[in-house]
Amino acid sequence: MATTSHQWVSDDTRARLLHTEFNIKRKVTSVWSGFLSFALRDNVLEVAVGFIIASSFTALVNSLVSDIILPPISLLPFMSRNLEEKFWILRKGPHFPRQEGYNTRKQAMDDGAVILTYGAFFDQMVNFIGVGFALYVIASLYGYLSKDSIIKNTVKCLYCRKEISEKARRCPMCTSWLDGREDRETSALPQSS
Repeated sequence: MATTSHQWVSDDTRARLLHTEFNIKRKVTSVWSGFLSFALRDNVLEVAVGFIIASSFTALVNSLVSDIILPPISLLPFMSRNLEEKFWILRKGPHFPRQEGYNTRKQAMDDGAVILTYGAFFDQMVNFIGVGFALYVIASLYGYLSKDSIIKNTVKCLYCRKEISEKARRCPMCTSWLDGREDRETSALPQSS
């Protein structure tokens, strides 16, 4: 062991520390490069872009439903402008205001009332239909422009009755031929009496 004042560890310990440092750097570099190759792959970036577009699209459709579609619906006699706040009281809370009733869902829930919030459900249902219809239009437009349809038409297999692609020649479930080949082949067999 060296006894100089600036050297307080042995040469063997120093060599082990340098070797350990080298191994740690190598492992960190390996993990970092692996992470970068994973995070920057094409399909990961496509998924990230898809999520961002989907989030924007959802906000757009929600605005369409709540700002354009629901206001005319709220003009119906049994609806009101504040559709989300529509509810029925199934069981009153202990401090139910007898004269005016509950004004909001929050007021009813804070009082411990059991309520059926049909307005919020109706709002979500219209949002769902709006998003579904908008996605259908986009998928149809994409299929029309690219000649590669996202919407795949299906038919039922004549033998196992499972839904399969209309372009399939053979059922992937029961492996029967869809052109009727098996009916022709079995009818050619001699009939036993």
